[in-house]
This record gives sequence, structure tokens and C-alpha cells, in this order.
Amino acid sequence: MQFSNSAPRHKESHSEPLPYKKLLTFFIPLGASASLVMISHIIINGTLARAAHPELLIASYSIAMSLMDVIERPAVLLRQTCSALVRDRVSFRAMSHIAMYLLLCSFLIGSVISYTPLGDWVFMKFFRADRAQLPDIANVFKLLNFVILFSGIRCLYHGIIIYNLRTKWLTIGMAIRLVGMFLAAAYFVASDKVTTAAVGALIFLIGMAIECVISVIEGRSLLKRTIPEKLEGHPITSKGQIFRFYRPLMYSSFLAVIIDPSINAFLGQTGNMELAIASFAIALNLAHLMQSFFSYMHQIVLNFYQINAQRVFRFALLMSLLPAALVSVLAYTPAGPWFLEYVMGLEAGSPLMKESLRALRFFMIMNLVFPWLDYCHGIVMLRGQTRIMVWSQALNVVVTLLTLFTLVKLVPGWSGSIGALAQSLGLTGEILIVLCILRFTGNARLGPPFGRSL
Repeated sequence: MQFSNSAPRHKESHSEPLPYKKLLTFFIPLGASASLVMISHIIINGTLARAAHPELLIASYSIAMSLMDVIERPAVLLRQTCSALVRDRVSFRAMSHIAMYLLLCSFLIGSVISYTPLGDWVFMKFFRADRAQLPDIANVFKLLNFVILFSGIRCLYHGIIIYNLRTKWLTIGMAIRLVGMFLAAAYFVASDKVTTAAVGALIFLIGMAIECVISVIEGRSLLKRTIPEKLEGHPITSKGQIFRFYRPLMYSSFLAVIIDPSINAFLGQTGNMELAIASFAIALNLAHLMQSFFSYMHQIVLNFYQINAQRVFRFALLMSLLPAALVSVLAYTPAGPWFLEYVMGLEAGSPLMKESLRALRFFMIMNLVFPWLDYCHGIVMLRGQTRIMVWSQALNVVVTLLTLFTLVKLVPGWSGSIGALAQSLGLTGEILIVLCILRFTGNARLGPPFGRSL
């Protein structure tokens, strides 16, 4: 399937040399950093799994994380927006103002939920949390509210680092973050202090703060040494231009964050809420770990599609089957139980291990679809058609909710597998509508392209 870009300033070429080595040099550090992100969540879940009642702690942490995802998602989008639009210091200053407003709003919303009765109401009504869990969930979320601030600042500077092809710094930042998290986790386990879910949130906060500092240092260095004050011909100069590109991404992200809380809410209606939520969380972390290396395919498109579209497509084709293959190894071979027992700390043969493995098998569908959805998102952003993502995400939500409702009524005993299948089918619906809209819009653009000009 071919896509074209009719932008007058960026003539697309399918014949310029683009060695696979260059693509790999750019992509591998991005993929490695994304994989390390998932390892950080495995460290947290593995730490909580060593508690006296792991299901309860993991469930409390997962519920608080689900709400954090709702509030954090607009901040995470700063990475894509900055990478796509910022080319000089003028555009960065406009981008920084947008980031400041977003992070301030996110922190205020999080603070209201953390320190007022609204938080208890949200967790009970939307996440079906038990009243006895509320104090632990609230303590987790108070720490996660600060994680959002560090995450947003980190993503802003990630955009600069990625566009300037300094992707190794994302890997370096994540590696140092993991060392800090591992040391913190080892301390809590050794001192027998893993008694509340807030331990997981504190480990997360330590790691995010470390990564944020490293990203800011490298990003500020690029602003001083490499990025010009004003790049001739670059059209982005105001906050309004950036917000027009960013707004559809934000709308789609708000739709997306409905999914995880909805899954937890529906899983709360199964026979064993703690087992269902915990097994889904563990399987989702493993599935994300396997696909996380390939979660920056959109950056390959943004930075190299206009140089040689056919080479980028072939590169995506080579990479697309690997996430599902990696999940199948864990789901259908002894490697899975071994990993869950010796890395995640689950008891061999326990109900939590069995349900986690069963849910992981359904996530193979998601891991097959995801690389191509991310590839299509790169095309969407390159052509400035970010409004497409609102419609595609809406269909994702509808399919997911319908699947959840149906499975909870028909097969409540499937436990965490209900969430895994629902999320996989929702993602499948999303890519189908993206492909259809891209096909029918053809060369039409709903906004300016912002690819690399070489």
C-alpha cells in the first residue's frame, strides 16, 4: 500500500540511498529504551509480587496506574509533537509554553484527586475498587502525580533528541533509570518493607526523576549547540500552530485512556477481582515488553519515509512479526513459567501464573497488529492528518467495550483473558479504520507535513 505526500517543500523520494544500517542505528536505541521502560514496570510488579498478599498490592497499584495513564497521556504526546514540529528555538519556545500549560493542568487535576474525597469516589465508581483498598490506592496515586510532571518534561526533550538523531541518549537515560529502580527495589525487598503498593509508586518516581534529569541535560545541550534560533522556511512559530496539530492527538489520547480503566472496571465484575486484574496486569506488561522495542516505528516514518518510502516499508515488514513471535515463546514454551517464577516472583503453578499465561496468549493478536498501526500513525502525522486518529481511537474504544461487556456476561471465568482479548480486538478495529481512511483520502492532506527535509 503506497502513501504519498504532496507537500511543495518536502518532495518525497523513493530512490535516494537509505542503508538499513542507518535505519537500525536510529531505531535500535529507540527500541532499546522502550523495552527498558517495560522492564521498569516488571521490576515494580516483581517487587510487589514478593509481598505477603501480591494480588492485593498489584491490583491496588494497577488501579492507581490506570488513572495516572488517563492524566499522563497528553503529556506523553509532547514527544511526538515536539519531534514532528520543533526545528528551531522559536518553535521550541512555543512548544514549551504548550507543555507548561498541559503539565500544570495535569498536576492540578491529580492533586484534586489525591487530596479530596473526589479521589475515593472515582476509584470506587469507575474502577470498582473495594473500600478497604482506598487508602493504599490513594497513597500510590499521590506519588504517581509527581511522576506525571517528570514524564512530561522528559518527553518534551525526547522530541528534540529524536529529531537530531541522538537516540542513544534515550537508551542511556533508561539504563541509568533502571539501575536506580533496581537498587531501590532491592533495598525494599531486603529490608522487608514491601507491605504497601506505594512502594511500587516510589520506585517508579525515583526512576522517572533520574531519566528526566538526563533528558533535560542532553536536550538543553542540543538547543545551545545544534539548533538554530530560526530555521529559514520552517513555518512553525506560534502556540496556535502547534496546538492545531496537537489537539487531535490529545482528543484521541483521551479516548484511548478510557480503555485501561474500563478493562479494570469490567474485570472487577468477574468472580475473583484481584486475580483477574493482577493476571491481566502481568500479561499486559509482558506483552508490552515484547512489543515495546517496536513502538517507535512512527519515528522511522517521520524521519526517513520521505527519503526512501519503499525501504522504510520493507524495514517495517521485517520487524512486524517479531513482537508476536516473542510473545508466543513466553506463552507456549517453558520459558514463560520460568520467567514468571524466577523474574516476576510468582509461585509456580499458582492460579495467578496460570491466568497470566492464558491472558498472554490472547495478547498475540495485539502484538501482530501494533507495529503496523504505529507505522500508519507515522504516515498520519507526516501528512498532518492527525484528525484520523480521533476516529480510529473511537472505534477502538467501542470494540473494546462491546467485547468486555459480552465476555463478562458469557465467560466471567476467563479472568484476565477477558481484558487481553478485548484490548486486542479493539486495536484490530483501530488499524482497519486507519487503513480505510488513508486509502480513501489518498494524497489529500488535512494539514501541513512536518517530515525531515534532507
